[in-house]
Amino acid sequence: MNPPHEAPGPRFGVNYTPTQGWFHHWLDFDLDAVRADLDSVAGLGMDHVRVFPLWPVFQPNRTLIRPRAVEQLVLLVDAAAERGLDVAVDGLQGHLSSFDFLPSWTVTWHRRNIFTDPEVLDGQAAYLRTLATALADRPGFLGMTLGNEIDQFSGDPHPDPDRISPAQAESWLRLMLAACEEGAPGRAHLHAAYDAAWYLDDHPFTPAHAARIGAATAVHSWVFNGTAQRYGSDSFATGQHAAYLIELSKAWAEDPDRPVWLQEVGAPAPHVPADRAAEFTRTTVAAALDCPGLWGVTWWCSHDVDRALADFPELEYGLGLLTTAREVKPAGRALARMVAELRGRARRPAPRTTALVLDLPDAAPKRSVCAPGGRFFEAFMRLAADGARPTVVLASRASDREHLTGRGITETVTADDLGRAGPTFT
Repeated sequence: MNPPHEAPGPRFGVNYTPTQGWFHHWLDFDLDAVRADLDSVAGLGMDHVRVFPLWPVFQPNRTLIRPRAVEQLVLLVDAAAERGLDVAVDGLQGHLSSFDFLPSWTVTWHRRNIFTDPEVLDGQAAYLRTLATALADRPGFLGMTLGNEIDQFSGDPHPDPDRISPAQAESWLRLMLAACEEGAPGRAHLHAAYDAAWYLDDHPFTPAHAARIGAATAVHSWVFNGTAQRYGSDSFATGQHAAYLIELSKAWAEDPDRPVWLQEVGAPAPHVPADRAAEFTRTTVAAALDCPGLWGVTWWCSHDVDRALADFPELEYGLGLLTTAREVKPAGRALARMVAELRGRARRPAPRTTALVLDLPDAAPKRSVCAPGGRFFEAFMRLAADGARPTVVLASRASDREHLTGRGITETVTADDLGRAGPTFT
């Protein structure tokens, strides 16, 4: 993954949540408000933002991609560049903060599978290609992510999923990424799944898809997935969850140097109490920075959600590093301090020489063993708590000397080697 403005160490950024109107701001786009928001982000020392066009707003009809909406996206990217912020753009929104945004030509009377219907595929590819083309000459444009956690539309627990097979998921990913590459050749185009890809049995989007398709592996680390509930907000496992996902992802990567982007991580209350958010931020980021191959950390999110907006889950309102008045919160101060301390320092963590062997095939049909509470998850955490700095290797590669050497692995252990004792890391 080759960002436009290469930095000597990991990149730090935020998922941009506008203070005025949340992502509905595209309906009443106010460039001055966007500039003020981006000023407050740059004030934290961030170097990039991830932004979210709303798919139905930008493409309300399959053959209508609104020129004015595309122009506004370009204005946002240019405003970010003026403040030293590179921009990653998500395309198919898709899903955001518990709300689904699907265009009318894919639902109800026009209900079609968004992953397999030929006409929908043509419309999606045209849309992604159009956005990428519009941004291709912007020097601060990092690349496209296909959409935010769009895998959640493909199966349970979604209330109305578009069911597909892993082969169909892979076909969709490759087709959409090709459209992005056609629009903006050479940029870092990728896809992003929520943690069902790593933890949910039989989910059609697989770890192999995440770790082998696209320019980088994106991981979204949320401790409300059972980690904080099971082990506690101050537990070792909760503080290490993001690092665990980063290392877990490497088991399926074919390139030992493939970058991993911690694309979403945040401190959700009450799972992380507000008075512990700053410490959680420090612990989580420090653990992630100890993972070789980390491209960057992009915090969720920049600003709180305005409480004048209704029906969000309670935890969504307070995830910002800044308030809706653009005042820095404790977690924001903690992250800004870490960024300032690291800025300009080339930091390359030592290889993780101990690998925990994961006995799963590429399709990973029973991957819940890796989820919080799973035997593999708890074995990893026991190793980490003992100071081993573990990574993960698939059983099919555990005897491949070339693979192990390429990753710096000198020792492999199994969960059986560690026994079946309960958690010692909470």
